[in-house]
Amino acid sequence: MLHAHVPISRFRKDIFSLAEAALNGTVVEFTHKGVTFRVIPEQSTDKIRNITPLEVINPAYSDNLESGTIELRREMEKDWSKL
Repeated sequence: MLHAHVPISRFRKDIFSLAEAALNGTVVEFTHKGVTFRVIPEQSTDKIRNITPLEVINPAYSDNLESGTIELRREMEKDWSKL
């Protein structure tokens, strides 16, 4: 895990980029009047949760998929030929 410890003046200057770094998992800390503060997201930023599922095609049925694609193409060509 990355760690960024910055003085308050740099934190104030780079607040948006440091907040983005915290969202991406970097531990961001700054010190003010001798007290260290840690910036962490309120909610977990679990990257696995943001993955979009994909449909898995069984290779055993790939012949049916290919014939269905050919059939769909023929239907589309038939419709376009009428224009």
